[in-house]
Amino acid sequence: MTATEISWSRRLAEATPAGRDRTVDAVRALAMAGVVVGHWMVTALVAHPDDGWHQRSPLSSMPWLVPMTWFLQTLGLFFFVSGYSAGRGLSRWRGRGRSTASWLVSRLRRLLPPVVMFLGVWVMVRTSLSGSPVEPWTAHTVSNLMVSPLWFVGVLVLLLPLTPLVVAAERRFGAAAALGPLAAVAVVDLVRFELWPGLPGEVAYLNAVTAWLVPYVLGVSLSRGGLDRRWGSPLALVGVLAGAFLILVADYPASMVGVPGDDRSNLAPPSLLVVALALVQIGVARLAWERLAGLMRRPGWWAIVALLNLSAMTVFLWHQSALLVVSAAGHLVLGEPAGLIGAPDGPAWVTARLLWLPVFAVVLALFWLIFRRVEALGTGASGRGLSPERATGKCPPRGDDYGGRNS
Repeated sequence: MTATEISWSRRLAEATPAGRDRTVDAVRALAMAGVVVGHWMVTALVAHPDDGWHQRSPLSSMPWLVPMTWFLQTLGLFFFVSGYSAGRGLSRWRGRGRSTASWLVSRLRRLLPPVVMFLGVWVMVRTSLSGSPVEPWTAHTVSNLMVSPLWFVGVLVLLLPLTPLVVAAERRFGAAAALGPLAAVAVVDLVRFELWPGLPGEVAYLNAVTAWLVPYVLGVSLSRGGLDRRWGSPLALVGVLAGAFLILVADYPASMVGVPGDDRSNLAPPSLLVVALALVQIGVARLAWERLAGLMRRPGWWAIVALLNLSAMTVFLWHQSALLVVSAAGHLVLGEPAGLIGAPDGPAWVTARLLWLPVFAVVLALFWLIFRRVEALGTGASGRGLSPERATGKCPPRGDDYGGRNS
C-alpha cells in the first residue's frame, strides 16, 4: 500500500466509533461478495438470431457446479446481519425515548433513496428499449436481470415492521424464538411437496417471509446479547445434518438457487433447505467471529469492509446491471466472446467467465462511484463520510461520519 492509502486506512479506523461491531460489517461484506459473485457465475446470456438474448444457467448443463451454490448463496447471512442491525437500532432508538413507529420510518427512509434512483434508471432503460429496434426478448431479459435484486428489498421491508414482535419473542425465548418461523417453513414445505402438490403459489410464498425470518431472528438475538459463540457448532451441525437429510432422503434439489428445467426450486419460494444452509453459515460465522474481529482491527482490512458497507445497497442493486453493461459492450465489439455471450456448456465457459469477473467488478465500482451519494441521503451523511478527502486529512474526520449503519 502507498503512504496515502495507509494514512487513509488509519484515519478511517480512527474515525470509526469504538462501540461499532466491525465483525458484523465483515459478515455483511462476505455475504455481499457471495451474492454478487454467485449471480455473476450462474447468469449466462445466449444470443438467438431470431429473438435476441435469453438467460441461461450453467447449472443446467454442468450440474457439477451445484456445490458452488452452497458457498455463494449467502442470503441467510444478509438477513442475519439485517436482523442484528434492526434489533440494535430499535433498542438504541427506544433508549432515546423515541417511538417504534418513528424508528420504522427512519429505517425505510434509508432504503428509499437508492431504490428510487435504481427504479428511475430502470424505467428509462425499459422505455428506451421498448422504442428501439432491440428484440423484444432481449428487452425482457435485460429488464428481468436488472430488477432481480429488488426482491430482497421487498422482503426486508416486510421484516422490518416485525422487529418489535421479534424483540419481544427473543426477550422471552432467546434465540429459540427462531423455532417458530422454522416450523412454519417446514409445514409449508410438507404441504406443497407432499400433501398438496398443487398448492397455490401465493400460499407457498409465505416462505418468502418465514424462511428469511429465521436468520433475522437470530440476528436480533445476537444484537441483544444472545447467540454467543457456543451456538456456533450446534447451529452448523444441525444445518449440515438437516441439509443432508433433505437432499438425500427428502429429494430436495441440491442447488441453493433455481435451475431452469427443475420442477422444484429452493429459492423461489425459499425452502427448508435454504434455512438449513443459513444455519450452517451463521454457525460458521459465530465460530470464526474472533478471527474476523482480529482482521477488522487491521486498518487495511477494515477500510475494504467499511467501503463495502458504506453503500451496501448500491452494490447489491447494481451488480447485475454491471454484468449487462459488460455483456452489451462485449457483444457489440467482440461478437460472442467466450464466457460472456454464448451457451454455458463446459469447463471452458467457466474459466472464461472467471476471467470476466474483474471486468464486472470494475464496472460495478463505477456504478458505486456514481450512485453511492444517493444512498447516503437516507442517512443524512451527504455521502462524505468515507471520501478520500476526509479520510486522508484534507477534511477533518468526524466521529459520526461512519456511524449508524449498525444502528
